[in-house]
Amino acid sequence: MEAAKKAHLRELLFRVSVALKGLDALLELVGGAALWVVSPGRIVQWTRLLTQGEISEDPHDLVANFLRHGAGRLSLSGEHFMALYLLVHGVVKGVAVWALLRDKLWAYPMAIVVFGGFIAYQVYWFTLTGGMGLVVLTVFDAVVIWLIWLEYRAVKAKVEGR
Repeated sequence: MEAAKKAHLRELLFRVSVALKGLDALLELVGGAALWVVSPGRIVQWTRLLTQGEISEDPHDLVANFLRHGAGRLSLSGEHFMALYLLVHGVVKGVAVWALLRDKLWAYPMAIVVFGGFIAYQVYWFTLTGGMGLVVLTVFDAVVIWLIWLEYRAVKAKVEGR
């Protein structure tokens, strides 16, 4: 009975973590599409509007100033690059999530490679920026890869009749 509980917990954690990756893929697709159609000038306007209250309370607010600075540095070509990056990233992640949640055996190793590639890219960006959000994302991706590996072994054993 204990083995059945562990297997159920493993599968539940796997499905929840992959579903979170699916939500992330959806947000990347929506964000990428929005970046593609919204002009940099409009983004600057919205950013100023959304951060106006924080800046009036604290002119040195870290997040509000970061957002304003980032929006002010957008160019159309940079914005389109980021939009394309988010769209491709979202599609690749979405395909991996779709296939994993349908127990496609080929998807497990493919997802491990894809998410491993994302980790490598995040580590690279961390060395350039030192962003702690990248550390959190990388740890989450590593946990997801580990859960994918565990689930792959279980699904493969089931398919092979072990």
